[in-house]
Amino acid sequence: MRIGYSFWGFLGDGITDTPDGGRSHRKALVDGLIETGHQITFLQVDRDSAESGTPVGGPYGWDAGLPDIDALFLEWRWPVPGRNDSPCGTLGHTCDLHRQQQLIAHYVHTLGVPALLWDKDQQLAPADPLRQTAHVTVLEPALYPRHHAVSLLFPVADRAIDQADPAALASTGRRLPLVYVGNQYGRDRAFGEFFAPPARELDHVVAGKWTDTGRWPHVRFIGRVPFRHGVALHREAHATVLLAPDRYVNSGQYTQRIFESVLSGCAPIVPARYRGAGTVVPGELHADDGAHVTDITRAVAAMTVSERTRLLTRCLERLDPFRLSRQVQTINISLRRFGGES
Repeated sequence: MRIGYSFWGFLGDGITDTPDGGRSHRKALVDGLIETGHQITFLQVDRDSAESGTPVGGPYGWDAGLPDIDALFLEWRWPVPGRNDSPCGTLGHTCDLHRQQQLIAHYVHTLGVPALLWDKDQQLAPADPLRQTAHVTVLEPALYPRHHAVSLLFPVADRAIDQADPAALASTGRRLPLVYVGNQYGRDRAFGEFFAPPARELDHVVAGKWTDTGRWPHVRFIGRVPFRHGVALHREAHATVLLAPDRYVNSGQYTQRIFESVLSGCAPIVPARYRGAGTVVPGELHADDGAHVTDITRAVAAMTVSERTRLLTRCLERLDPFRLSRQVQTINISLRRFGGES
């Protein structure tokens, strides 16, 4: 099928000053779709070329118009005050939302093209009419998606899991007990409960956009870092904590940090109340509170290579739900609902 793919972000490493978490998995998903026979045309701006100056090659292109397509795939955009809800040409304006509105008006409402709407941040309103549109399928990257959406998790390439060497990862020297890579957005409660307390006792680093940090003067915030630096921090740390807004916790939505950390040999500690925790993280890494995080981190740091190898083996096994092959299958099944070939 000819799929028009709309996303606001990067295929490559992109720029440092961006919240785009899709850099860890977007290209893998697109390449996986192409491998199953689809043709991909990107319908937003090529930000890799325009902003980072590093175009990403591949068997796809960008089109600022309204090309003929068989299906529309939207990484859902929502109004961000002062950024994409302002008039075009306004200082600081980005046109991602306006472009999405144009695509929906043309392809969904006028032409009736089948559309897959991936609500990656759970921002689509429960009563949004698109949820009731017959030729639209809403997808959520959650184990327990809400409002009758279909589960489409953030993908990790099968070969990345299959080729990971837990023994080699376990043998790597690590300088930091604890690390967190990610932005503040909606994570204050989880951070205050599960990261700030152990940060009083353990050497640590927090990388990402955190603007309201006065409550935690003891925490070492280093600001946003380049994408590869974030990956490197996981390689240097014994453990991280999977912090998330309550809406993610309640629906079992795990971000890309889970496989970024595991594939780097960094143990992913998860709040025990996080829905689906037992599916994706071994039980010995489930934490009841900040003190428990401290205890788990110290236990991981004290493990022998053989003990850590066994732990990382179990962590890798639990990445199975995130496999790229599973996510591509989900997309193809959704497309077949509308008579599309895959």
